[in-house]
Amino acid sequence: MHRGEGDAHTRKFVAHFPSNPSYALIPPMRKTFKTIALIGKYNSPEIGDSLLRLAEFLVKRKHKVLVETRTAESAGIDGYPIATLDEIGHQANLAVVLGGDGTMLNIACSLFTYGVPLVGINLGHLGFLADMSLDTMLETMEEMLGGEYLVEDRFLLSVTVRRQGENIFEGHAFNDAVVSKGAMARLIELEVFVDGQFVYSQRSDGLIISTPTGSTAYALSAGGPILHPTLEALVLVPICPHTLSNRPIAVNSGSTLEILLIHADDARVHFDNQRHFDLQTNDWVIVRRTPQTLRLLHPFGHSYYDMLREKLHWGKKL
Repeated sequence: MHRGEGDAHTRKFVAHFPSNPSYALIPPMRKTFKTIALIGKYNSPEIGDSLLRLAEFLVKRKHKVLVETRTAESAGIDGYPIATLDEIGHQANLAVVLGGDGTMLNIACSLFTYGVPLVGINLGHLGFLADMSLDTMLETMEEMLGGEYLVEDRFLLSVTVRRQGENIFEGHAFNDAVVSKGAMARLIELEVFVDGQFVYSQRSDGLIISTPTGSTAYALSAGGPILHPTLEALVLVPICPHTLSNRPIAVNSGSTLEILLIHADDARVHFDNQRHFDLQTNDWVIVRRTPQTLRLLHPFGHSYYDMLREKLHWGKKL
């Protein structure tokens, strides 16, 4: 799709749905992003040149640039102020992430509580979250910093592990929280409750609790539905259930989900497939949506459905 075509479709969308809270055209506000943080994929020194080009571009536009600490070390960047993620959260008005969707997931969980919006620049093919092309990075950033961008707010998951009546672990996930077997190949047994109501017991390889953002990730591979990212819903997707009548279900995002681990020789709860915590029999995994949302900024002309067609190869001959 040509850029002009995308602009036309998006302008029509904004004109017909001007009050949509999740996709909104922001009028030009050139002083909005005074301080911009640059964060790159860790252990990828090859991104150094791209980061430097972007930093020089931003400085010429009179923006203050912060380079995240581990990014600077990995890419060998100096000459710009260095900041930790916590410092970025307190000081930056915008964070630009160079990497892929995995990098975006990691940074989202670190920065969402600060209210810092994210822009993703993909180092390879366009991703579901990092949707800006490296080839047109400077051109697109010029437009976005001039006010031509779309805003999208997404929620995350807050996960608590309770053992013998005591909360022993807390974590966050942007895509999904997954209760699953570990290294041993035996099924685990669990019970699921929604807002205190018993839903079902299940013997399976595990259970995925996914946000709309994560519905195109592991949940999709396990047979779950695709949820538009603006939906206020969570989806529960069994992983290879022993009883085939255990099907994916969607519940309101305001629900409290409780998973009781009835039996498992080896089980874990995973967060976006990047972190995990080991579970024991009789542990409770309690999942809620976060009260805060993460703000993503997309280039003007961005379309979720265009992205789905491209990434999932809809309509293409095999």
